[in-house]
Amino acid sequence: MFSSFEEEQRFREAWNSVAVVRPVNYSLFTFGESVLPYYLICGDPDDTASVSMTKGEVRINRPMIITPHHSRPEFQNFFENQEEEGIVQYLLARTARFSNLKFVNHSGNKRIISSGMDAAVDQLNGQLDAEEEDHVAILTAPLQLANVAILRYAAERVWESGPDNVQELRERGFLP
Repeated sequence: MFSSFEEEQRFREAWNSVAVVRPVNYSLFTFGESVLPYYLICGDPDDTASVSMTKGEVRINRPMIITPHHSRPEFQNFFENQEEEGIVQYLLARTARFSNLKFVNHSGNKRIISSGMDAAVDQLNGQLDAEEEDHVAILTAPLQLANVAILRYAAERVWESGPDNVQELRERGFLP
């Protein structure tokens, strides 16, 4: 029991260390593939002068055929080490149900920028506002939890899209 408490505490600390500082407000497609573009800004809390910025996207595919309810989700290009994967296994085992979904992360090259994290977020927000871009999220994370930020972004989009997806299934006659 004590070990479970430590795992939960570690998960909560990691989850709360990452943020979606510019969320998007659209639902995922009920059928087919959804694309979630993002900018990820990572920094070391001890180094406020430079941060890295990566542009990427997560593609989420829903199954085209009915699969068993116990099928596990598939994550590609998300985790670089066992610690990150352990956090996700904790999440999936205790809270989330993403059965049958396929998540594929495509990240571009990291760029090192000399401004701190807050300045980088402000500059990127200004750029996206000027472009009237409302489908690109901005994520922030400590260096070692970069992929957890991407997972959080994708997971929150899935959770928040649920009611709209259920409504579409009803409208198409798949649910009563």
